[in-house]
Amino acid sequence: MKKQHAWPEGHWDWPIKVSHKHGVRSGEMMWVGGQVDLTSSGEVRNAGDLAKQIPNCIESFGRVLRDLGGDLTDLVKLLCFYVNDGSVDEARFLEMVAMALPDGAMPAVTAVPVPYLAYPGMVVEIEGYAMRGTDGTKLARTYAPANGFSPLPAPFVQGLRAGKMIFVSGQSPVDAHGNVLLAGDIVGQTRQVMRQVGDALSSFGASFDDAVKVNRWYVGQGTVEDFEPAALACAAHFKEPGPAATGIPLPRHARAGQQIKIEVVAMLGEDGKRLPRRHVWPESLWDWTVHLPYKHGLKCHDMIFLGGQVSLDKQGRAVEPGNLAAQARQAMIHIGTILNELGASYDDVCKVIAMYEGRCGGDDLHANLSIRSSFFTEPGPATTGIPLPKLAYPGMVIEIDVFAMTDPD
Repeated sequence: MKKQHAWPEGHWDWPIKVSHKHGVRSGEMMWVGGQVDLTSSGEVRNAGDLAKQIPNCIESFGRVLRDLGGDLTDLVKLLCFYVNDGSVDEARFLEMVAMALPDGAMPAVTAVPVPYLAYPGMVVEIEGYAMRGTDGTKLARTYAPANGFSPLPAPFVQGLRAGKMIFVSGQSPVDAHGNVLLAGDIVGQTRQVMRQVGDALSSFGASFDDAVKVNRWYVGQGTVEDFEPAALACAAHFKEPGPAATGIPLPRHARAGQQIKIEVVAMLGEDGKRLPRRHVWPESLWDWTVHLPYKHGLKCHDMIFLGGQVSLDKQGRAVEPGNLAAQARQAMIHIGTILNELGASYDDVCKVIAMYEGRCGGDDLHANLSIRSSFFTEPGPATTGIPLPKLAYPGMVIEIDVFAMTDPD
């Protein structure tokens, strides 16, 4: 599919040369990489000041969308990474993001607390998607009801539908008064959250069968024992072959006792009928330590979703444990293999998000960003890179998500 790339004049830049651009448009979809408060030479502005960095990130996001023929009122989903050592109230953080948005912007949202970001002094990174008709017209939207879900400040919505796409905000085991349900019980909280996700999907006439991508943000320290119980509790809601999926451990969630947050993307025909889809699991690919219904790649209409790609073997053991460069290359090779089985290539990729084990400092980001970037020709896809203390399995140090678009089958 034809693509349009965005790099607004004077926009911030990384301190190393990469093929990535800040935004990509393909059809109705506009993909924006993680926007941060940097200078055009890669220096952090307003170090440590969340209140100042947030509006600058949103302003940058808006400039990218304007380059792509859209604006902030076209937003359908924001994914907001913010530094939180336990002292930041997540509701207040989302309120600050909301205040930076213009009237008419009503996206779904997921807030992800992290202990640090890639560069010292950077405390927020915001990425996401927008949609506008190929003829330039605004797309009609419908919204999930506000009640019965984890609370969000206006104008954020629990879920929305635009065209064939359905986005469900990150759901938490939190009641309308902000109280954590089933505190400390990750399996019980996962089941609670999946009920909320199912209710959001049903408000659009959809079900778990229509899900194409699932992201789990769970509290864990990088062990199989952390990963498996909640993974199985979430997976029980999907039939095989299921959606693409990614599971990322966090040191903590914003509220004490909260162990999980789950967000979902689904697709449903505008006539209400289920859309056909193709799933692939190439023979050379890795597997988890426990059987899950997810597939490595899925194509639905013109959209391609990949589960987070890693450097594991078929028994779920890390290959080249602890070697960030080697694992980044292997994950990117897996991505190419999956895309090829779906009739696509690296040139069809619109968005890359990498979660990597690393410290606060540019070296770990640059070590994997340069490798990821090398698999794409100029102009490349939008991208986001987030460091974390640990990933899901021992010795596994990078997980790479990819979204691509090609002509419908």
